[in-house]
Amino acid sequence: MTNEILKSLYERKSVRIFTDKEITQEDKNSILHAALQAPSAGCQLLYTILDITDKEKKERLAVLCDNQLFMANAKMMLVFCADCQKWLSFYEEAGLKPRNPGVGDLLLAVEDALIAAQNTVIAAQSLGIGSCYIGDIMENAEELKTLLQLPKYVYPACMLVFGYPTEQQKQRKKPGRFRVSDIVCENSYQKKSGEQIRKMFSGKTDKKSYDEWIKAFCKRKYESDFSKEMNRSMEVYLRDFLAPKEEQDKF
Repeated sequence: MTNEILKSLYERKSVRIFTDKEITQEDKNSILHAALQAPSAGCQLLYTILDITDKEKKERLAVLCDNQLFMANAKMMLVFCADCQKWLSFYEEAGLKPRNPGVGDLLLAVEDALIAAQNTVIAAQSLGIGSCYIGDIMENAEELKTLLQLPKYVYPACMLVFGYPTEQQKQRKKPGRFRVSDIVCENSYQKKSGEQIRKMFSGKTDKKSYDEWIKAFCKRKYESDFSKEMNRSMEVYLRDFLAPKEEQDKF
């Protein structure tokens, strides 16, 4: 593959073990500037990036994010927040009295945050720096809000940790992807038949039967304690966006 961008996309995989090599300030700046090159709905930039440099805060985040302690060893940690609060501040500065943000505004802000996050992943990969998405940042809403001093209408959409991969991580095989035909539907949504589902997972169930593998996966992921906590925490974050105005003013 001669196209370097495509080559980088195909080679990139999550890295969870890092060397002691530090990320230079120059490379860090390049990664952060890459985030700002991402498209944004109406160029509103409905996100804020938190650069977590405090050691104790990094360690606490590792615990709160499902005890993924490897995170604390990362050389760079970024939290991408869907931020509807700053636009309220901008409008109010001009003497406007804007409506309260709704769930549509939140989802638009989440899109902005995630697109920017993926730009940093690709930029880091081009510099030989590994990364790993941490979806568990949406857990433990109350403590996360306090730890990161998140105001109303700010939601931590995702976290990324960065560092140079060890040789073992470089050599580790990237998990196989599904076929394009398994994921892409032409023109409209098409629900898969049982036969199509089993064909989709053929060769991807670690030599177990589909039923055995998917039951274990469901228990480990979908029915897990961390998944239930993420849903509970999302209800906390959504209160600001769903409550009637008179109730929002009480929060």
